[in-house]
Amino acid sequence: MNQTKLKIFGFCFATMIILAGMIAGFFFLKMDAFLHTSASSKNLPVPESSLYLIPDNIIFTIHPGQSLNRIAANLEKQGLISSKLLFRLYVQYKKSDTRLMAGEYQLSALKTPVEILDTLIKGKVRLYRLTIPEGLNMDEIAILVSEAGFCPAPDFLSLCLNFNFIQKLKLNSFSLEGYLYPDTYFFPKHTPCDQIIQKMVDTFHNVYTREWHERTKMLGFTVHEIVTLASIIEKETGDAPERPLISSVFHNRLKKKMRLESDPTVIYGDKEFDGRIRRRHLQRKTPYNTYQIRGLPPGPIANPGALALQSALYPADANYLFFVSKNDTTHKFSKTFAEHNRAVKKYQLNQ
Repeated sequence: MNQTKLKIFGFCFATMIILAGMIAGFFFLKMDAFLHTSASSKNLPVPESSLYLIPDNIIFTIHPGQSLNRIAANLEKQGLISSKLLFRLYVQYKKSDTRLMAGEYQLSALKTPVEILDTLIKGKVRLYRLTIPEGLNMDEIAILVSEAGFCPAPDFLSLCLNFNFIQKLKLNSFSLEGYLYPDTYFFPKHTPCDQIIQKMVDTFHNVYTREWHERTKMLGFTVHEIVTLASIIEKETGDAPERPLISSVFHNRLKKKMRLESDPTVIYGDKEFDGRIRRRHLQRKTPYNTYQIRGLPPGPIANPGALALQSALYPADANYLFFVSKNDTTHKFSKTFAEHNRAVKKYQLNQ
């Protein structure tokens, strides 16, 4: 009887082992198929939102602190994976449940779960374009950053005037005006103000090469003075080839200790400016009114690009002291005040 029981027990045990093996084999086959098959090939129901009708342009967001269960459920709900359970088990097996990075992703239902997990672990978040044109001041840049959905303009400006933050950026300035380098940037959604500003200033440092630093010293200027001069050049002309000539006029006037008499500096320093330069604006004393002060203003009036910076460092070899707008984005340059007066009558007064 005991032998019979042992045989029965042995048979049952063997059967259980075989069944367990079959179940395990079936599970591993199912998991392997899941991991290496995209959700788009499983005839899943199409999500209701039209945003997800394009299988390779699905916007998926992981919020800070979001659980693996919720992430897996959302992936399944948005048609990116076929099983939240299998995805969760795979992530736990890979010990990656704490490595999924928060952010906004542009995923594809054509990708396998293995590829999707790799994207989430590496933090390959969706990037948004932010283009800063040359010649904008920091108030205008703050508005662009805010409109792009990154951070509020007041927060951006507050950092631009924060002494401790400016010192961390290795700048000898009282504000970041002039150092927010104009370029096209790409940032993840909700990138903080300090990271956006850091990138702009880092780009400025990269553009302002060692050769330019040496040239700055040779001219007897500081970097801050060159950036200030470049910002004025940037605002004075919309014609790129003219920049070195504009620069030569300012360099010549500085050498002769003449006032720069630049309208853009007047506009920058006058909070009551109403869109048109009038005599009262020219006569109003501000730290930036170069009709009233000698030399450069205390700081930049805009954020110059590489060509303006280069022009400030390498002015044209010319003896011009004056220029006047020809009302076509270019200017008439003159060596004497008499020539300049004739140009003003011709191009500004139509005489």
